[in-house]
Amino acid sequence: MCPGTLRGVKPAFALAVVLSLVLWPMQPVAGAAPPAVESMELAGQRYLRLSDWAAGNSFVLRWIQRDEALALTNRNHQLVFQKDSKNCVFDGINVVLSYPVAVHNGVGFIAEHDLRATLAPLLSPPMAAPTNRVRTIVIDPGHGGKDPGFQVGPNQEKKYTLLLALELRDQLKQAGFNVALTRTSDTFVEKSARPEIARKLGADLFISLHWNSASTAKESVRGVQTYCVTPPGAPSSNEGADISDTSAQPGNRNNAKNLVLAYQLQKSIVQGLGTDDRGVRRARFTVLCLAQMPAILIEGGYMSHPAESKRIYDPAYRKQMAHAIVNGVMAYKHLVEPPAPTPAPARSGSPTNSVGSRKHIPAASRGR
Repeated sequence: MCPGTLRGVKPAFALAVVLSLVLWPMQPVAGAAPPAVESMELAGQRYLRLSDWAAGNSFVLRWIQRDEALALTNRNHQLVFQKDSKNCVFDGINVVLSYPVAVHNGVGFIAEHDLRATLAPLLSPPMAAPTNRVRTIVIDPGHGGKDPGFQVGPNQEKKYTLLLALELRDQLKQAGFNVALTRTSDTFVEKSARPEIARKLGADLFISLHWNSASTAKESVRGVQTYCVTPPGAPSSNEGADISDTSAQPGNRNNAKNLVLAYQLQKSIVQGLGTDDRGVRRARFTVLCLAQMPAILIEGGYMSHPAESKRIYDPAYRKQMAHAIVNGVMAYKHLVEPPAPTPAPARSGSPTNSVGSRKHIPAASRGR
């Protein structure tokens, strides 16, 4: 996949700014009443004052470096932003916004789109219906057959995506999930066929596995990045895309869950393996655009990096990465699934299991 870096948009960003005082019907996480919010239009996007949004959502804003970097904090979260940068550090994990944060006359502004499509899902993950639980997961080992993916020396990406997928399959099965792969050998599968396989199997999650490579700065470019599909109309955060159409795709049906899944897996891998954090990103990769269930694509590291490549080729490291992915899946499952119903207490005088009494068999509980 494309190497990419965490880059912001620099002062070519200085466009005509229109300021106005409006009432914005925010839906604050903490239930605060909608305040009057100052907004501005920048590069065709509506921007809102971060201080107004923070006040309406129980965050405290402070400047880390005046007019350059600021943080929003509350009891549960810390969000860090930088002027003219798309990067947000959300509870210690990099998340790439669709549009850069702006500072105008000493006031920080953020795109309304990013409040709605990025911060809102992470602060208030969407809850699934009681019967919609994560049971079946399809793993997609990238490339295969006539498509080797990246090649560094004799090592081809397709080999190591499959090896990681097989390890991940075994660990997910041990955790109690139903698991299938889009390929189990060195065979070629069309990109569009991969999410279709998941749909036919009734998959609840789709996880595509890849490794990365850099064409320049090979000694320094390293780390993990996790992608979910780009929201309609928004720019992607990678340098290339399979699909150039920016209109809504099937994968956009699950935008909020896609992002929460990507964040939880990125967080688990970065914290579990201590690897460099290259962020949660957006892209219009075919497998993400066409997936009809929550779907993400992991770029697990750089085959071009001298030290990181040795880890990628090491079975023990891939086992650790698979374990981190399983932990991320479990964290996602915990966030989006409603708690299992609590069994009703036994009524007074009901049968017991003591010797000589009729055995009381409780009703089977729902869930996996």
